[in-house]
Amino acid sequence: MSQMRVDKPQLSIHRYILLCLLLGLISPAMNQVITGVVVDEETAETIPFATIYFSGTFAGTSADQNGGFKLDVSEYTSMPLKISAVGYHTATLTDYNNPGQSIVYLKPKVYEISEAAIETKSLTRRRKRNLKLFRAEFIGSSVNANNCVITNEEDITFNYGSDGDTLKVFARKPIQVENNSLGYKLIYYLDIFEINRYSKELFFSGEIKFIKDVNMEEPNRSFVIRREKTYRGSRMHFIRSLWANELESNGFILTNTNNIKVKPESIVDLSEDGNKHLSYSEQLIIGYYQTGYSELSFLKDEVYFEESGYFDPDGINWAGDMAKKRLADWLPYDFSIELKE
Repeated sequence: MSQMRVDKPQLSIHRYILLCLLLGLISPAMNQVITGVVVDEETAETIPFATIYFSGTFAGTSADQNGGFKLDVSEYTSMPLKISAVGYHTATLTDYNNPGQSIVYLKPKVYEISEAAIETKSLTRRRKRNLKLFRAEFIGSSVNANNCVITNEEDITFNYGSDGDTLKVFARKPIQVENNSLGYKLIYYLDIFEINRYSKELFFSGEIKFIKDVNMEEPNRSFVIRREKTYRGSRMHFIRSLWANELESNGFILTNTNNIKVKPESIVDLSEDGNKHLSYSEQLIIGYYQTGYSELSFLKDEVYFEESGYFDPDGINWAGDMAKKRLADWLPYDFSIELKE
C-alpha cells in the first residue's frame, strides 16, 4: 500500500485550543454514544444483562454482568429508549442526550397469578384453549400469522381468577417469536394482556425488539415480496405517507365522519425545531385502495411522529382494518422497500 507524507502545520496555542473545542462539539453529534447502569428500584442492586433498545427496531445492546451498558443512539435521537429485564417492568428513557452516565431504575414485577399446577386433564384443556385464544389475538389470524411460532410458550401463564369473563396473560420471560413468513425473529416484553372472552374487547401493551437472523445474510426474494405486501396499507405506510405528504399518491384517502375529504396539512403541524405532530379534533376515516377502511382518533392534543413511521403509541386509537394487524404483520422501523417500483 502506497503511503503519502503530510507535513503538520504549526498551530498557535490559541488556534490549537479553538480546534479542540470545535472537535469536542462536533464529535458527539457525529457519534452519540450513551453510557449507563441498570439498577433495581427497591434494592439498589445492579441488574445484569438487561436489554437496552429502541422498540420496534433492530437497534439495541445488552448490559454487562454489572448492569453497565453503552449504546450509539445517533440514528434514533428522537425515539424513546427502552430498558427491559426479566422480572421487571420496562423503563423508558427520553432525555438521554445529556452528558454523563445514566442510572436507570427498574421496578420489579409482582405477579398475581392464581394458575394452579397443570396436572389434571381439565386444566390441561383450559390451558390449550387459552393458548389458542392468546395466539389468535397476539399473533393475529392473517396469512403471515399462519407461519409464526412462539418458541417459549412454557413461559406464558394465565390467571384463572374470579373474573371469568376476562383472560389475563402473563409472561415470565420475554415472548420469543419466529416469523417464518417475513423472515424475522423478535422478542416481546409483555406488560399487560387482557381480553374479554365474549366481547373480544382487547387491551395489551409491551415493547418489541426485532432480531436479525444471523443464519441469513440477505433476505430471500419471497421474504422481500411478503414484507412489501404487508407494508402496503399498514399503519407504518400511512404514517410515512403523512410525513411525506404523499397520501393520495400512495393510495390513501382521508375523510372525516361526514365523508368530507381531509387534507394532510390539516392534521400535520410542523414545529420550529423541524419535528412534526398530528392534531385533529374529530375522528378520521382512512381508506386504502387495496384493503378496507380504518378509523383513527387522537388521544392527545398533539401526537409526535417521525419519517420512519414511528408515532407516540399512547396518542392514537386505531380501529378497523389497521387495528386487526397483530404481531405477525408488524415491520421494524428500519424497514425499507427493497423491490424496484
